[in-house]
Amino acid sequence: MKITVTAKEGMSVKADILALPLTAKELKKELPGVLQGLGIDKGASGDFNGSAGDILVLYRTSSGKGASRIALLGLGDATTNDDYRKAANAIAHKASDMHLGVVAIDCSKIGEWSKHLRRNPEYLAGLLGEGLLHGAYRFHRLKSGKLDKEKKKEAGTPTTVNEFFLAGCGEHYSSIEKGVASGAIVGISQNMSRDLVNLPCNHLSAEDLAEAAREAGRKGGFDVKVFDRKKITELGMGGLLAVNQGSKEPPTFTILDYQPKGKSKKTVALVGKGVTFDSGGISIKPAQGMDEMKSDMSGAACVIGTVEAAALLGLPIRVIGIIPATDNMPGGSAMKPGDIITTMSGITVDVGNTDAEGRLILADALTYAKREYDPDVIIDLATLTGACVVALGYAAAGLFSNDDDLADDLYRAGQSSGEKVWRMPLWNEYDELIKSDVADLSNTGGRWGGAITAAKFLEKFIDGHKSWAHVDIAGPAFLAKGGGKTPGGTGFGVRLLVDLLKGWA
Repeated sequence: MKITVTAKEGMSVKADILALPLTAKELKKELPGVLQGLGIDKGASGDFNGSAGDILVLYRTSSGKGASRIALLGLGDATTNDDYRKAANAIAHKASDMHLGVVAIDCSKIGEWSKHLRRNPEYLAGLLGEGLLHGAYRFHRLKSGKLDKEKKKEAGTPTTVNEFFLAGCGEHYSSIEKGVASGAIVGISQNMSRDLVNLPCNHLSAEDLAEAAREAGRKGGFDVKVFDRKKITELGMGGLLAVNQGSKEPPTFTILDYQPKGKSKKTVALVGKGVTFDSGGISIKPAQGMDEMKSDMSGAACVIGTVEAAALLGLPIRVIGIIPATDNMPGGSAMKPGDIITTMSGITVDVGNTDAEGRLILADALTYAKREYDPDVIIDLATLTGACVVALGYAAAGLFSNDDDLADDLYRAGQSSGEKVWRMPLWNEYDELIKSDVADLSNTGGRWGGAITAAKFLEKFIDGHKSWAHVDIAGPAFLAKGGGKTPGGTGFGVRLLVDLLKGWA
């Protein structure tokens, strides 16, 4: 999938559809004249309201050069990042659904849009690049096509867009080209993360996840180390080993280490939960929706995508990705409720529920991050609790942090990137809920405040680190089928973290 920047006018580009972005204010004033110039009845736009992401596809009856399909594309007020990202996402999604291979977008007003946004054209072009790649994404790698009975579609019909043209760029050509290249890096890395999340466990074991990290390292030019079961045992990672007991697949512990050229402004450790499938273990989950538990490694996928993007962007920050990985299965040797395990830190844990496994593998990863690297910042991301979905729904991730400045930076990055987070408490009152009578901690804190007690559990393993954040992405990491959006992995967290790192850079 390519994004090409051109100085040509939109109607001069050979495309299957031409998108004409319009702000809500431009709708009444300019649209009639635009339609008349294209040979389209001005009354045809009656269903178009110009809100961000609104689309109306019209067809030209007059002959001449240019696309026969015209898409009116709403920019809303055109004053926020989300307005432009939604518009780009929407046209890419629509074109993919229509099986159109080439899409042209009229960007002749990008100078005006930049003034609305109060950012330069390069920045705005980056938003468009991210949005186009996100909207065009489809996961088709496991489809054989042998049951496709749609005779009306000709052989070779594209399953998604092959090329986007940003047309009419004129004097802003160079800055738009630079911005699109930056946005495309983020979009491609995020889509790679989505691919990983969408792969079922029989196609993505812990070892496969480690290999995906190696591939990202080869692409981005950074080091990747993978620890096998023997090394994990030597390190005393009792949490990861306990969760893995019921599996026939070995665990892995992967470290991605991007070190920039020149002096690094900051060292950041990103820890991602890598449970490739979560059955719940002996405390087995209900059957309904269990197939979606292939997404329980979304945190790991986000970390891989973020480190790859940071490396390809050449950010002046050292980024260390740490991924503990296993599946969580029942079986004769599986971890059982009531077991007492000893984590890498030496802290003992009473297993109240084997379905609270993510915090056990993250405990070892947080200990390793602090002990081996002592970074300036530690951030972990995990599809950790259903309780966080109950609290915040699917629109935002839960944010827990012991550092107000870090929490503020993450919140701002969420608003800028469109991947929103909402801060929740880490008060000491919740410590009482994870105490155990027979061990140092219990891995469950009861029914109420489950997202908070999970975060309090993780806090015990940062060894006093002063700048740590936990991001519970259980809600926004995976979209169930339906609702008009592309189902499956969203890649949530990649844009959030890249935006955060760029801010620090």
